[in-house]
Amino acid sequence: MTTAHRLMLAGAAVLLAVGISACGERDQVTVYKQGKYQGKPDTKPWENDPAVNPYPGSKWDKGDKTSWERALKARNLAQNEYTRVE
Repeated sequence: MTTAHRLMLAGAAVLLAVGISACGERDQVTVYKQGKYQGKPDTKPWENDPAVNPYPGSKWDKGDKTSWERALKARNLAQNEYTRVE
């Protein structure tokens, strides 16, 4: 065997080893701590900033529940086909 053949064989072996190792799946186990919440704290929907609202045309005042409910109702009415057709 020549040096070129040995080099190609070694390269093929390395590629095969890398390819086989990429197909493996590691265990994904979540470790919970007793009494500790690991996620983000929830907030009320009307306490969110209306500037980052994904629905255009739905504006409310931050922290005002009644304006948020009005904006939600207006958005829901805009999705109703019967009111849009009339």
